[in-house]
Amino acid sequence: MEKKILIFMPSIEGGGVEKNLFLVSNFLIKKFKKVSLITISKNYKKKFNKSIEFISLSSNIWDNFGRKIKYVLALILLIKEIFYNRNLLVFSFQANIYCIIICKLFGVKVISRSNSAPIGWSQNWLKRTIFKIVLNLADKVMVNSLQFKKDLKKEFNVDAICIYNPLNIKEIKQKSKKNTRSIFKSKKKLKILNIGRFTEQKDQKTLLKSLNYLKRDLDYEAVLVGKGILKDNLIKYIEENNLKNNIKILNFVDNPYKLIKQADIFVLSSRFEGLPNVLLEALVLNKFVISSDCPTGPKEILLNGKGGLLFKTGNYKDLVKKILYYNANKNKCNKLLKIAIKNLNRFDYQRNQIKYYDLVKSLL
Repeated sequence: MEKKILIFMPSIEGGGVEKNLFLVSNFLIKKFKKVSLITISKNYKKKFNKSIEFISLSSNIWDNFGRKIKYVLALILLIKEIFYNRNLLVFSFQANIYCIIICKLFGVKVISRSNSAPIGWSQNWLKRTIFKIVLNLADKVMVNSLQFKKDLKKEFNVDAICIYNPLNIKEIKQKSKKNTRSIFKSKKKLKILNIGRFTEQKDQKTLLKSLNYLKRDLDYEAVLVGKGILKDNLIKYIEENNLKNNIKILNFVDNPYKLIKQADIFVLSSRFEGLPNVLLEALVLNKFVISSDCPTGPKEILLNGKGGLLFKTGNYKDLVKKILYYNANKNKCNKLLKIAIKNLNRFDYQRNQIKYYDLVKSLL
């Protein structure tokens, strides 16, 4: 009897992890008869193939609650599902430690997909100890960058499998062509774009500090797109530093590609990542990338600086230098951009989807 593949993702919020979730889930249902998804976020149901069994709660009210509550509810659903059917392979995209513990208690195989560098979730000795023990209980641990794989081995003695994020170039280009109003007022000014959740991890404050520093030396417009708990703080900084004519904040959109297409440069200011999809998407749309040299992913995507510019994480003055360098050396930077685009085949959609298939198949 064929095992059912049970994908575990309690809170779907529309970011990079979610994009991979949609792609991988819809690919796996084409290869396997039984694929289910446990999530408390029902708003994104239309993103999934109708053949995928959707395991959730009947009420939509839970969509408005935070991650922690969604984790608890989803874990209850997971226990219930395992109780009635042990012939499962669980593929965890979120709340991995809790998911692994439950699966091992019930003797169920589990794949854990880690999506952000260890520096972001292992800051104290207790967490490090727990992660080291529990991650090694998983049947397979999967990460999305080679540096991430090295870090897990070094920090937790985990032998992870690296599978790059599947990059659907055709879909990105197609969606970028959809009509939308211009988010920039002037064609003559340097157009700077940042897309990401407004959280400490994404560190848009460093970007704003650099833009504040640049306002006297550079004619620019900047747009920050996203949602999150720090949105009001960012707005306050913009107002207090008289940056409203230079910078604006837009709400998160389902189709960011039509916005990326309008920019001159894309800036990623994160403190840590896994493999940031948004950098890949910017390169697909022929946009020059300036990124923090954070763990992990940007350096790998930008070929250690041969495909874009890297600045010291959290250092706004270094970011200032990189933006000014681009503005004064556009021809040189375009050569770097061409190198980055030429090397995007590493993230090929079909190649990496098949790696997901092989990973799942190995445990069935």
